Amino acid sequence: MSNPTTAVCPQHVRALQLANRVRRARTELKSQIADGRLPAAEVILTCPSEIASMRIVQLLASQQGWGEVRSRAFLAQVAVREDKPIGSLTERQQHVVASLLTRAVAGAELWANQDALSAGVLTRSELRN
Repeated sequence: MSNPTTAVCPQHVRALQLANRVRRARTELKSQIADGRLPAAEVILTCPSEIASMRIVQLLASQQGWGEVRSRAFLAQVAVREDKPIGSLTERQQHVVASLLTRAVAGAELWANQDALSAGVLTRSELRN
């Protein structure tokens, strides 16, 4: 059966289709963040329409090594409510959160690299590359 056109498609069906598109987009975005292919800070700054209503704590918790507790603690530092939708962040809040998030992630990578050096998993030359 072909997809009904917008003109003959009932409103509840269109709403369901939109909700499914948003869910798929959010799932893909969270997967890309978890895999390290996409920085959460970039998502906060660009705020694609599919995630505008998503709670910021959900986005932060999708990062590798971040859960709701770490995300809540981070948001407390920047005075942003955990249930705040990403699309409702002011431009100033977006930049503050993205900047501090970039530093936090870079700091975590530095510690992970130091741990790998200490454990003998990485050599200093591998770390520089």
